[in-house]
Amino acid sequence: MQNKMILAKTILIYIIILPIIGIFSILLLNPNEKRLIKLLALNFSCSTFIGFLFLWAFFDKATAQFQFSTKILLSLLLNLNFFIGIDGISIFFLLLTCLLIPICLLASWDSIYYNLKEFCIAFLLLNFLLICVFLVLDILFFYIFFESILIPMFLIIGIWGSRERKILAAYYFFLYTLIGSIVLLIAITYIYSQVGATDYETMLTFSFTKFEQKFLWFAFFLSFASKIPMVPFHLWLPEAHVEAPTSGSVLLAGILLKLGSYGFIRFSLPLFPIASFYFAPLVYTIVVIGVVFTSFTAIRQTDFKRIIAYTSIAHMNLVILGIFSFNSIGIQGAIFQSLSHGFVASALFLIIGVVYDRYKTRLVKYYGGLAIVMPIYVFIFLFFSIANIGFPGTSSFVGEFLIFLGAFKINTTITFLSATSMVIGGGYSLWLFNRICYGNLKIQYTKTFFDLSYREFITFLPLLLGSLVSGIYPSIFLNSINFSVNYLIELLYF
Repeated sequence: MQNKMILAKTILIYIIILPIIGIFSILLLNPNEKRLIKLLALNFSCSTFIGFLFLWAFFDKATAQFQFSTKILLSLLLNLNFFIGIDGISIFFLLLTCLLIPICLLASWDSIYYNLKEFCIAFLLLNFLLICVFLVLDILFFYIFFESILIPMFLIIGIWGSRERKILAAYYFFLYTLIGSIVLLIAITYIYSQVGATDYETMLTFSFTKFEQKFLWFAFFLSFASKIPMVPFHLWLPEAHVEAPTSGSVLLAGILLKLGSYGFIRFSLPLFPIASFYFAPLVYTIVVIGVVFTSFTAIRQTDFKRIIAYTSIAHMNLVILGIFSFNSIGIQGAIFQSLSHGFVASALFLIIGVVYDRYKTRLVKYYGGLAIVMPIYVFIFLFFSIANIGFPGTSSFVGEFLIFLGAFKINTTITFLSATSMVIGGGYSLWLFNRICYGNLKIQYTKTFFDLSYREFITFLPLLLGSLVSGIYPSIFLNSINFSVNYLIELLYF
C-alpha cells in the first residue's frame, strides 16, 4: 500500500512537470523544424494524459480525503506552502485538461502556418497551468495559476485568431476576466490577514462572521462568474470564440469555462456556506435570465461559432443551478455536466473547424446538403447535436437530469424555467444541423467537397466515446465523485 502511494505521488509530480520539460525541449529546436516541433508537443501532451490514466487507476473512490497530496514548505515566516492533492471533484476537471490539450494540438496540425513553435509552447504552458489550478490546495497559488492562464490564452486569440477583430477579442477576454479577479485578490489578502494561512485545509477550520462571508463570497462570485461566464459578464465569450482559432475555442469551451464552476464548488460553498444560502436567490435569478436569454440569442445568430458560444453560456448556467441546489444530486450533476460539456462543446467547435479549414467561412448561409458529400462528418455532427440537446444515451442527458432533479428539491419554479432551455436547445441545434447538412448543395459557393481525414476522425473519437460511455454507464464517473460531494454537503450544513 505504501509503495502504491509513493508511486501515485510520483505520477502526480510527473504530470505537472512533463509539460514544462516539453516547453524547454521545443525551445531548443529550430523554428523551421515544424514537424518535429508538432510531434514533440503532441507526444508530451499525450504522455501527460497517459500519466493521468495511471493516476486515475490508483485513485481510491471510497474516500473524500485529498489523495496523493504533497506539501512543500516555501516560507516558514509567512506560513506559505505549495500544497497539491486530488479528490473526486478535481479529478475529472484534470481529465478534461489532459485529454483536450493533445486534441487541440492534433486539430491544429495543418492549420497553423506561422509562429508554430510559439503556438505549441503556449498550449503546453496552458497544460501546466491548468493542471496546477485543479491540483493546488492553497488559495494564493490557485489565484496565481488561475490568473496566469490569461496570458497564453490572450496570445492564442490575439496572434492566431482568424479575423481582423482578434486583437479586440483578446482584450475583451483579458479585461473582463481580470477585473473580477482583482476583487478576488483583495479577498484572498483579507483571508490571509484573518486566518494567517492560505492553505485549503486550514481555511476550512476557520469560521468567518456573517458579514465577512457575504463580502468574501461576493468577491469570489465576481471573479468566478466572469469566467463561466454568467450574465451580464458574458459579452466577452462570443467575441473570443469567433476570433479564436479552432483549438483556442475548444480550450475555452472545454476547460476554461469550468474554472468558474470549479471555484464555486471548491471555495465558495465550503468556505462561505451562510453567504451561499443568502445569495442563492440572486444566483437563481441570474441563471434563469442567462439560460433563457442566451438560448433565444443563439437562434438569432448567423455565425456557426456564435451559435455554439451562446449555447455554451446556457449550459454552463445550468451547471451553476446544480451547484446552488445545495444537495448531493444537484452538485454531482453539475460536476458531471461540466465533464459532459467539455466533451460535447469541444466536439462542436471541432466540427466548425473542419468546414472552416476547408471553405474559410463560418456563415451558415453558405452551407447546405453536406449529408450528400460528407457522410462521416454529418454522422458525428448529428451525434453531438443530439448530445447538445440532452438526448438519452448521451452524457448531457445524465448531467441535466441530475441538475434538474437536485434543483427541483429547492425551487420548482426556477427548475421549470431553466428546463425550457432543453426545448429551445432542441430548436437551435436541429435548425443548425438541418441548415448545414440537408437541402441542396450550394455549389455556387463551393465546388469541391471531401469528408473527414484520418487525423480529423481521431480528434473526434475520444470525445465521442467519452460522451457515449458516460451517457450509458455514468457510474464510472459518479462513483468517484460521490464521497467528495457528500463531504462538501457536510461542510455546507454542519
